[in-house]
Amino acid sequence: MSVQPQFIIDASYLSAAFLFIYGLKRMSSPVTARSGIVVAGVGMLVATLASFLYYFGVSEAAEPHLGTNLVLAVVALSLGTVWAWWSGKRVAMTAMPQMVALYNGMGGGAAAAIAAVEFLRTDAVHETVPLVLAVLGAVIGSISLSGSLIAWAKLDGRINKTWRYSGQQLINGALFVVTLALGAYIVFVAHGHAPVGLVAAFFIAALIFGVLMTMPIGGADMPVVISLYNAFTGLAVGFEGYVLQNPALMIAGMVVGSAGTLLTLLMAKAMNRSVSNVIFSNFGASGDEAQGEIKGSQKPAEASDAAIQMRYANKVIIAPGYGLAVAQAQHKLYEFVKLLVDAGVEVKFAIHPVAGRMPGHMNVLLAEAGVPYDMIFDLEDINDEFKEADVAIVIGANDTVNPAARTNKSSPIYGMPILNVDQAKQVYVVKRGQGKGYSGVENELFFADNTNMVYGDAQKVMVAMIQAVKSLEGGAH
Repeated sequence: MSVQPQFIIDASYLSAAFLFIYGLKRMSSPVTARSGIVVAGVGMLVATLASFLYYFGVSEAAEPHLGTNLVLAVVALSLGTVWAWWSGKRVAMTAMPQMVALYNGMGGGAAAAIAAVEFLRTDAVHETVPLVLAVLGAVIGSISLSGSLIAWAKLDGRINKTWRYSGQQLINGALFVVTLALGAYIVFVAHGHAPVGLVAAFFIAALIFGVLMTMPIGGADMPVVISLYNAFTGLAVGFEGYVLQNPALMIAGMVVGSAGTLLTLLMAKAMNRSVSNVIFSNFGASGDEAQGEIKGSQKPAEASDAAIQMRYANKVIIAPGYGLAVAQAQHKLYEFVKLLVDAGVEVKFAIHPVAGRMPGHMNVLLAEAGVPYDMIFDLEDINDEFKEADVAIVIGANDTVNPAARTNKSSPIYGMPILNVDQAKQVYVVKRGQGKGYSGVENELFFADNTNMVYGDAQKVMVAMIQAVKSLEGGAH
C-alpha cells in the first residue's frame, strides 16, 4: 500500500506542531526546561526537513522553479546554523538578553520576507483574506525586526540615550497610518500586484515606525519590550503560515504569540504599569526631581564583616540582580552559600519578575552556577519571609528592591511590586558604586538605618566573603 505524498508532509507538520506545544509545556518548570528546548528544537528540525519534500516531488504542489530556491534555502540554512551555533556557544550570560532580542527580530524579519515574496509574485492570483493577513504579518514582522534591533542596541550599550521630541506620538501615529494605507492599496487596489517601488515604500515605512516606536522607551523597560516583540513575531509568523497554508507555522506562531502576549502582560503587571504606559510614556525621565530628597546617608561595610554576620545568622535571603551577571559572580556566590548551608544557615534566593534584563534571566544565571531549584523562590512566594530573615543581601539589584515603590507616591516607580528586603533585620547591598538603577531613580534602601553598603565588584566581594567564613573554620573547608 502506497502512502499519499501530501500525507507525509501533513504528518510531519502535525508532529512538529505537537513537539512545539509539548516543548513549551516542559519549559514551564526549571527542572524540565532544558529538555523542553531540545524537544521544541527537534520539532523545528522536522518542520524544516518537511519543507524540502516539496522540491523532491513528494508533494504535487512542487513547482519547476524550486531548483533555484533549493540552493538559496540550503545556503541560508547553512549560514544560519553556523552563525547561531557559534554565537550561541560564545555568548556571555550578560549578553543573553541581547541575543534573545536579535532572535526575536530575525523571526519577525523572516515573516516580513515571506510577505514580500508573495507581493512580488507576478504570476499568482491572490485572494483577499490571505492578502490582508500577509500585509498584517508584514507590518508586524517589520516592526518586530527594526524594534528588536533598537532593543538590542540599547541593551548592548550601543545606544545609551532615549530619543524624545515634541509631537513624537503624533508623528509616529501619522507614519503608522501611512503604512496601513500603503498596505490597503496593495490589497484592495493592486490586489497583490503593486509596483515594486510602492511595496518597498510600505516595508520601509513599517521598519522606520519600529525604530521610532522603540527609541523613546527607556532601558528599564527593555525586558517588557523584548517580550512584546516576541509576541509580535509569533503573530506575524502565524499570519504568514496561513498565507502559505502551512499548519506548522500557524501553530508555532499562535503558540509564540499567545505565550509572548501573556508574558508581556505579566511583566507589565510586575512593574505595576500597563503595556501602553511602557510603550508611550516617558518613564524615568523625571527621576530625582519627582522623587525628592532622601534623608540619611549610605553606610559602607567590609565584605568580611558582612560574611561573618551571615555565618552566624539563622536565615539569609539573597536578592540577585543584573550586577551579579555583569560580574559573573554566580559561581562564587553559590560557593559562599554552600559554606553558609554547611554551617546550618537557612539560605534562600528571592527572584523579582523583572530582575536582570529579560524574564527568567536570574533563574538561568543561578541554574548555570548549580544552585538547586528548591532554593529559588519567586517574589510572591518569599516576600512575607523577609521580616523573619536575620540578613538580606542584595547583589547587583536596584529598582526591584527600592522601598520608594511602596511608600513614596512622588516616585516614578510608586506602586511597582518589590522584594521586601528592607524588612530584614540587617541588609547588605553589594554594589560597585553609588550609581542609580536602570530607571534613573535613587534607591531609598541604600540610606535606610538597617542597610550597609559593601562596595566593589561582586565577584571580588564574594571571594572576600568566602575567605572570611573559611578563616572562622580554621581552613576546614
